[in-house]
Amino acid sequence: MTDHVTIASRYIDLWNERAAGRRRELLNENWTADASYVDPLMKGDGQDGIDALISGVQQRFPDFKFSLIGEPNGYGDHVRFSWGLGPDGVDSPIKGTDFAVLKDGRIRSITGCLDQVPAGV
Repeated sequence: MTDHVTIASRYIDLWNERAAGRRRELLNENWTADASYVDPLMKGDGQDGIDALISGVQQRFPDFKFSLIGEPNGYGDHVRFSWGLGPDGVDSPIKGTDFAVLKDGRIRSITGCLDQVPAGV
């Protein structure tokens, strides 16, 4: 089984990948074909839907990057980790916690919670 830190790091790498072709490779390697993503602001089904969400976030925040906050943890096929989204070199203005369910070491679903979102974002 893939460890929690690796799962979370690959997830962050995916959200930071700007090259569409490489992003699809990362999705294929690390997510199941029937994967799903949901948070209070958006929802995506399948790798195409998730890729579209990521592309949209990158377009909306072109100078922002995701980073892990703290240490990912979990048990069995469940992983929890926190992240920040913001420009390099400053405290991330947007923060959240995501809960992953895995299947055969790959992400099958993500449920995201937004912990900090500034007004107007």
